[in-house]
Amino acid sequence: MHVRLAKAGDISAILKLLVQVDMVHHNGRPDLFKGPATKYSEGELKELLKDDSTPVFVCVDEDEHVLGHAFCVHKQIVGDSVLTDVKTLYIDDICVDESARGRHVGSMLYEYVTDYAKKAGFYNITLNVWSCNPTAMKFYEAMGLKPQKICMERILKE
Repeated sequence: MHVRLAKAGDISAILKLLVQVDMVHHNGRPDLFKGPATKYSEGELKELLKDDSTPVFVCVDEDEHVLGHAFCVHKQIVGDSVLTDVKTLYIDDICVDESARGRHVGSMLYEYVTDYAKKAGFYNITLNVWSCNPTAMKFYEAMGLKPQKICMERILKE
């Protein structure tokens, strides 16, 4: 197995993974996530893969089958009156195919993203994780991430 930048030929496999991600969220929060759906269309993914500020990495096996992906976004707030001008690499999504879980695909992806961020001079890596996904929370904690801020809600409509 190895990690590399995603290519257009990976899009169909990535779309399948995006459905898996959506279903984890749908099962945890059906009030918010429609399920089964993808957050990007094939065309949107083609454009995303062309943009250097939104790198998508895939972990593939020896036959180049996609086992997982990591969507990233370069972020930087400059000239804010309160925040410093640090460069952040935001992980928008990490997914490991259900059939490849337990094979360290997620940790390979995360370590690759970390190395990429270090080499590119990012100050930090951030991500959001839904509280209805305790498996992901445990994974990210095992990777050394700590809460930076917490989003809270109160549902008003029952």
